[in-house]
Amino acid sequence: MSKRMLDGFKIIDFTHVVAGPHATKILAEHGAEVIKIEPLNGELARTLPMQRDGKSAYFIQHNLGKKNMAVNIATKEGQQICYQLIKDADVVIENFSPGIMKQHNMDWDTLKTINPGLVMCSISCFGQDGPLANLPGFDWIGQSYAGIIDLLGKKNETPVFGDFAFGDIATGAHAYGAIVTALMHRMRGGKGQHIDISLIEVLFSFHELSVQLYDTTDGQMLATRAGPDHHLLAPAGIFKCKDRYLFIVGLNQWAGLCKAIGRDDWVKDPRFKNPGDTGKYREEINAAIQDWLDSQASPDNAIAALEAHKVACAPILNIPEFMEHPHVKARGCVRTIKDDVFGEIHIPRTPLRFSEFPEPPDLRAGTLGQDNHDILREQLGYSDIKIADLENAGVIATKRD
Repeated sequence: MSKRMLDGFKIIDFTHVVAGPHATKILAEHGAEVIKIEPLNGELARTLPMQRDGKSAYFIQHNLGKKNMAVNIATKEGQQICYQLIKDADVVIENFSPGIMKQHNMDWDTLKTINPGLVMCSISCFGQDGPLANLPGFDWIGQSYAGIIDLLGKKNETPVFGDFAFGDIATGAHAYGAIVTALMHRMRGGKGQHIDISLIEVLFSFHELSVQLYDTTDGQMLATRAGPDHHLLAPAGIFKCKDRYLFIVGLNQWAGLCKAIGRDDWVKDPRFKNPGDTGKYREEINAAIQDWLDSQASPDNAIAALEAHKVACAPILNIPEFMEHPHVKARGCVRTIKDDVFGEIHIPRTPLRFSEFPEPPDLRAGTLGQDNHDILREQLGYSDIKIADLENAGVIATKRD
């Protein structure tokens, strides 16, 4: 394999499920050596669907390119193994509940004495301090606290949530960026440091409009659930054309929208001069758009007419429709990876694209403890006898999924 941008960096990975593993997967894809430390029975992701012959496609997707160790970090011997690996590592990353690493003598205050140049990244739902810090948390819990779920659903009805982990994935991407930034700082003569990243802060930053709007109007303008429409702006929302739902945003191309739907008279209407004011008339605007859509021969015709006038619009696709879309195929947004059990698996491609490294590397996800022996022997100098003793004592484990 040719040299990649993060070749030479060593990452000790104590993460599980999504947010942390997403960060370390990106690091691995760009060349870092990522050593994933799991409990002896494996992390939760190994039990999630889809399962085949005891192996998890979920785990595979989120753990490409990592070396796999299974170590009981509750034991002194397990902690010593980790200390020896961390001594010459660049990064430690973990996403346990705050306090867990300290229970196992691997908190920041301990590890920075072992490796003063270390960058340590801790990911959690609520952050490393504060009244909620020690509570368990998942993506949906973070979304609940951060005012995300409150805005999803129809007006005055029960909020809804989506079955996807955008909080975890976004937090993992933020962690990746923070880690690379801290490494750059260290390379320029700075010190190692501890990074504290929380899901609630990442998710709260998604509010590009609502927070400052609420604050600067002394609470008079509070974002609320609006169902298929934007609560403030128009046109921005979901419309139906025949058997297809479309999303239409006409804010930046008001004149084009007016011409597309046959309402040229609105182009110079003083009510719509300021795009920020159009929301006051959203019922009138949305009704006109819907009438026009009802007159169209097909959703494709409607989209073509809107696109001809540079109006932002999209069909609302499901997952297989996206995967089969010509644009998606042309850009390779869906990546094909290989596995000994599953054969070929299609997963989302890492969205970072670099001109010097246009294609992601061919990586695999390992089985539990697969690299125990090699790492202990080659990096730490353990003998085969000592490795066998550790295995017999329940300090390490090597299992097949």
